[in-house]
Amino acid sequence: MDGDGRRLTRPVPRVPRATARPAARAARWRAARRGADRWGAWLGWGAAVALPLGFLAVFFAWPVVSLVLQGFFTETAAGRELDLSGFAEVLSQERTWRIVGQTLAQAITGTALSVLLGLPGAYVLYRCRFPGRTLVRGLVTVPFVLPSVVVGVAFRALFAPGGPLGWAHLEESFAGIVLALVFFNYAVVVRTVGGMWERLDPRAEQAARALGATPWRAFRTVTLPALGPAIASAAAVVFLFCATAFGVVLVLGGLRYGTIETEIWTRTTQFLDLRSAAVLSVLQLVVVAGALLVSSRARARRERALHLTSDSVSAHRLRLRTGADGTDVVPALVTLVVVAGLLVLPMAGLVTRSLRAPDGSWGLDNYVALGTTGGPNALTVTVWEALGNSLRTAAWAALIAVVVGGLVALVVSRRPRRAGLRSAVGVLDAAFMLPLGVSAVTVGFGFLITLDKPFGLDVDLRTSGALVPIAQAVVAIPLVVRTMLPVLRAIDPRLREAAATLGAAPGRVLRTVDGPLGARSLGLAIGFAFAVSLGEFGATSFLARPDTATLPVVIYRLIGRPGAENYGMALAASVVLAVLTATVMMVAERLRGDRPGGEF
Repeated sequence: MDGDGRRLTRPVPRVPRATARPAARAARWRAARRGADRWGAWLGWGAAVALPLGFLAVFFAWPVVSLVLQGFFTETAAGRELDLSGFAEVLSQERTWRIVGQTLAQAITGTALSVLLGLPGAYVLYRCRFPGRTLVRGLVTVPFVLPSVVVGVAFRALFAPGGPLGWAHLEESFAGIVLALVFFNYAVVVRTVGGMWERLDPRAEQAARALGATPWRAFRTVTLPALGPAIASAAAVVFLFCATAFGVVLVLGGLRYGTIETEIWTRTTQFLDLRSAAVLSVLQLVVVAGALLVSSRARARRERALHLTSDSVSAHRLRLRTGADGTDVVPALVTLVVVAGLLVLPMAGLVTRSLRAPDGSWGLDNYVALGTTGGPNALTVTVWEALGNSLRTAAWAALIAVVVGGLVALVVSRRPRRAGLRSAVGVLDAAFMLPLGVSAVTVGFGFLITLDKPFGLDVDLRTSGALVPIAQAVVAIPLVVRTMLPVLRAIDPRLREAAATLGAAPGRVLRTVDGPLGARSLGLAIGFAFAVSLGEFGATSFLARPDTATLPVVIYRLIGRPGAENYGMALAASVVLAVLTATVMMVAERLRGDRPGGEF
């Protein structure tokens, strides 16, 4: 205001053109960069989805569907015609329903025992603290990834007339097969249920105890219902593994006991009856689809339940004395008996029998013989050469499985806001679980009938050494996904939002947020993929050439040849493969430590 009360106005300064133009250019550049980042993100996520789906379509869906269609069509002079008579023929056979009954009986019994024995182990290893807990967790996990042929040989040596349990007459028996299945799947229950149990908020159970409930009643009325989704998920997966067991049943079942899996192998390799094998594959797919549906729904309930709990609950010291807060003697005793009697004893028996020479003396004769090809017409390569083949193949298979499975886990870990995208993510997750339940024998034989000249290419991929690691990777991918997915889903979305708000591009968000946190499970995923590929037998038995045979194939060939020398070599080779597989898993588990992550 001046002296006369008039308002003085200051002219608005004009921005020189030399200053305005760079600011405008900078604004346009930032807008263009944001648009480019959005397009780059869409292209990146599209590639992350397209690559795994293409791999699954070519190397899983196509071979499996092609083999299954063999049961629906027949070759005639006019071409392929629909013919469902194969279903009527196979389903009318008494042998078919006997095999189906045996499969279901073994799967149900094995699942029930695995859950009953696994619950105390989950409590001791995930809610109690004691010296060597990490070591015991790794020891419990090892049987799950042991080659099925090795487990079959170990239990066969245990049940043999001269073995530690020869007096029980369990050789080629239903009970022997079920015990071997529990040996395999005990870790599934312990890890799946234990992983949820360690995150349950203990205040509900403490409130029940404060109101006068006994420890057993508090567990039965509070804790057990909360663990229901994890138990159902574990039971569904165990049932899946038991119903599709191959190597164990093939070695221990003999002529009396078999499953749909071994029957598919028998009809394709010994009788070349593709139509009957295709019909059995359809029956198996029905069982698998049901188990996967139950597992998926139970896992969804489990994840919803975990939103209501704390991230971590500190474990209490193992209580072996009676006190006001109860005792852990019973679950600890059950866990000790299972680990020592069911997990350690078969492998200890295998090592002991491998040190028994063909002439009855004790020594390393069987291990020295691993540098030979065994008895007459036994092998075309030595066991050490087969071990080298296994290591090379498993390394390539692990690389493929980690790349493909890591991309799947990264995509599935996202929680899109749109309902359509959420459904698509769920379908993708379920699609990559299918290889867990589909017969590896079906996959391997499907390779043989589809990849002679794929897509019109003038090349026979069946003679390529690349098919074996690809087939093994197909089997390992679901385990990689299930190992990495919980860690990626546990990342707080606000971390990504904060990084994006600060100007980080989507690619940089992945590198700086998801990368370091997701690396926690990478070592365990690599270990699982390598160990599973190392012991894969079903598909490899179809695809491996005699001069490039892997160690599980060589072990099975040695078992099938007469002579004490061949059997002794099979025992020694099984010990070598078991030690190698156990070492891989123990190192992977040690690197992970007690950090959460990994499920089945």
